[in-house]
Amino acid sequence: MTSSIPKSIAIIAGAGPGTGSAIARRFAQAYPVVLLARSRGSLDPLLRDITQNGGSAVGIPTDVTNPTSMDSTMDEIKAQLGSDLRVAAAIYNVAGKFSRKPFLEQGMEEFLGSLEPSVKGAFNFAHATLPLMVNDGGHPQKYKYPPTLIFTGATAALKGGSGLSAFAMSKFGIRAMSQSLAREFGPKGVHVSHAIIDGIINTEKTKGYGEDVPDSKIDPNWIAESYWFLHTQPRTSFTHELDLRPYVETW
Repeated sequence: MTSSIPKSIAIIAGAGPGTGSAIARRFAQAYPVVLLARSRGSLDPLLRDITQNGGSAVGIPTDVTNPTSMDSTMDEIKAQLGSDLRVAAAIYNVAGKFSRKPFLEQGMEEFLGSLEPSVKGAFNFAHATLPLMVNDGGHPQKYKYPPTLIFTGATAALKGGSGLSAFAMSKFGIRAMSQSLAREFGPKGVHVSHAIIDGIINTEKTKGYGEDVPDSKIDPNWIAESYWFLHTQPRTSFTHELDLRPYVETW
């Protein structure tokens, strides 16, 4: 007798305005999506938008830096959606605190403000979601696409700029962890990717920056499309890392 196929869902951590919302909307076209953010206020407008457009979405306020909070979130997901779940895609889009300050003026607050959301949070997120991705190895006879874990990175993952030691350290860390996870879980059929977002993202917060140069900011919808592209790659052709930047960006 053929066993029933678990329900496939997508989980997006850092589902706030901008990139997180665009990713959530894109993946909601194919899966029920679970949206994680620190506050309920940042989740509700996106939940309404997705459901009004025919998608299915659940929003759970979560502190990803706290393993107990992450564990209770996974329990709540199973309570709301059923225990027979499979994570088809998990996207970690939580940004660490960005602070540009001379090194000798930085304190532990700046250090941990970047480290905890970026690296500790990513560790907790991967630790919670991978068990629901690796069990079947994305068996092609069961599922259309391999299970996919994507981390949003930044230019600072490749080079540390002056005054950005704490931020760069956290981005280097998440890139290193994603490489290790790709090498460990890739042979088990899980596609682990790291995306370097090299440039200013076109959001409400960045209005007023670079307005004199057309197309000088990254469209969050195209970040989402790039993540969907990664998710749909077959096991024969995994991309571990890609970078996105506007045509005018120096690099």
